[in-house]
This record gives sequence, C-alpha cells and structure tokens, in this order.
Amino acid sequence: MKNWWKILAVILTFYSILAGLLFEVPHLAILHETIRNLYFHVPMWFAMIMLFLSSVIYSVKYLRTGHENDDLIAVESANVGIVFGLLGLITGSLWAKFTWGAWWNSDPKQNSALIALLIYLAYLVLRGSLDEEQKRARIGAIYNIFAFPVMIVLIFVLPRMTDSLHPGNGGNPGFNSYDLDSRMRGIFYPACLGWILISFWIMQIRFRMRKLENHFLSK
Repeated sequence: MKNWWKILAVILTFYSILAGLLFEVPHLAILHETIRNLYFHVPMWFAMIMLFLSSVIYSVKYLRTGHENDDLIAVESANVGIVFGLLGLITGSLWAKFTWGAWWNSDPKQNSALIALLIYLAYLVLRGSLDEEQKRARIGAIYNIFAFPVMIVLIFVLPRMTDSLHPGNGGNPGFNSYDLDSRMRGIFYPACLGWILISFWIMQIRFRMRKLENHFLSK
C-alpha cells in the first residue's frame, strides 16, 4: 500500500493531540500544565528542520542534474518549512506568555529562530525577484546551500553559548531523563514523527500543484 505513511501520519497526529491534551503530565516547577505544549511546539520545529533539510538536498540535486522537479521540491520544502517555523514561533510565544510572563522575551533561542526564518523568507524573495526560470533555480539553490548551515548554527549552536530561559537553561527544568518521563515520551515521539509526516504530505501536495500550474502555463 503506497500511502501507508499518510495513514500513519493521521493516526500519530490524532493520537498525540488527544493524549497531549488529556493524559497526565509531570508536575514541574515553572512549567506546570504548560508542559503539554511540548507535544505541539517542539514537533513544529522538527518538521521545519526536516523540510529545510529536504530543501537543501534537492537544491544540491538540482545543481547536479538540472531537473525542474528537484527545484520544485526544494522550493516547496522551504515554503512549507517556513509555515511550520511560524507555527513553532506562535506556539513558543504562547508558552512564553504563560511561563515567562511575556509573548516575546528576546531569549537567544527565540531571536535565533526568528532570524533563521527571515533567512528563508529572503530565499523566497530572492527567487521571486528573478524572472528567468533556470537562473532563478540556480541562484536559489546556491543561496539555499548556504542558508541551511547558517540556520543550524542559529538554532543549535549560538543559543548554547549564552544563558537562556528555555528548559535546561537559567535554572529551568530540562527535558532529561528526570523530567521527560516514559508517559511523555510515549506521546512526544509519536507527535514528532506524525507532524513530520504531515508536513511532507503537505509539501507533496504543493509540489503536485506547482507542477500542474507550470504545465498549464507552458502551453
């Protein structure tokens, strides 16, 4: 069955939403019931990162092969990745409001995530500013190859070099073996996999729509 992974995506996502809202969670200082947002906030970022990884892989493939489909997958992966990144920012801001007292605290991880998204928005703006199709694809692919490692540094490296309000920093509980118990892992991991699969399903739909659009425009 070719679409088994889509069925799995729906099952895992539906389960993680219900379990995330209804199942019992550990009672941790500072976080309290807001820890349930872990099942929604973090999977958005994982989905974003996997989509950006897909985008850069297909950008490299396009530079090697010149196939239009590779470029289309690269740009649609970036498009959907930005959407999931924005969802990550929104869910993170909600979490920040209830745990830190403000929607935006200029936390290093918040600022780095926003900058990373702006870099990918600039990728889309760059592509939109170029009219010639092959030139747009080549320049976009080269930009994408540099954007991905910068995004990784911004999200995973720079925030670790300074203090942060995020769990595991600044006296806040971390999601380690003592905090993220087996009950939460049984929801968190399915949530991550489910949302990643959903994100690639959306990307696949957008890719097919873009192919149809280009087909009709070429006639």
